[in-house]
Amino acid sequence: MKTPYKNIYNILILNRFIVLAVVIGAVLTCILSILMVIKLHKETVDNAFVVSTDGSVIPLKLVSQQENLKVEALSHLELFHTYFYGIDASNYEKNLEKALWLGNSSVDALYRQKKSDGVYNRLLQYSLVQRILSIESKVDIQNGPYRFETKTIFEINRGSITDTYELITTGNLIKVDRNFPKNTHGLLITNFFEKTLRKIKTNKALNVH
Repeated sequence: MKTPYKNIYNILILNRFIVLAVVIGAVLTCILSILMVIKLHKETVDNAFVVSTDGSVIPLKLVSQQENLKVEALSHLELFHTYFYGIDASNYEKNLEKALWLGNSSVDALYRQKKSDGVYNRLLQYSLVQRILSIESKVDIQNGPYRFETKTIFEINRGSITDTYELITTGNLIKVDRNFPKNTHGLLITNFFEKTLRKIKTNKALNVH
């Protein structure tokens, strides 16, 4: 007995249903894959991962990274301003050399300008002592390069007279490779600029006979 032929229209409808089901399944799979990639990317951005001593993976939140960056940025700025402005006849060469490792050509240009203006010669000639009293910095770490503004209070001792000054400096911080011990924070000062300098107090020593 011969097998009767199936209705061609029924076969086409079945094939169309199968093709449509395959296409819908593929589209849903693609959408699901894209959503998973987006989720994974977001989790990766929001977290850093380190491997502990026992081999387990530990997530570190981006917030913690930003907090650490802010601490390092403030420490870097304090170190630089201490080296660059806390100088006297005995230590200025050593301190300035350390300071130059913490900034780029904008710092070097300012150093050369001060040297050309005779700042360091006067330091030697009159045995001046420039001492840092306080350093306060504000840093925007949301987007790099990180903008900063630092207020440095320092005094210049001229023997019988001590003048106190307030210096405002600005610039940017960028990330670089760490260099121990010359640049331990892995940051570099760029676009450094002495914005304002004003005298805020003068003290005269009392002569006792």
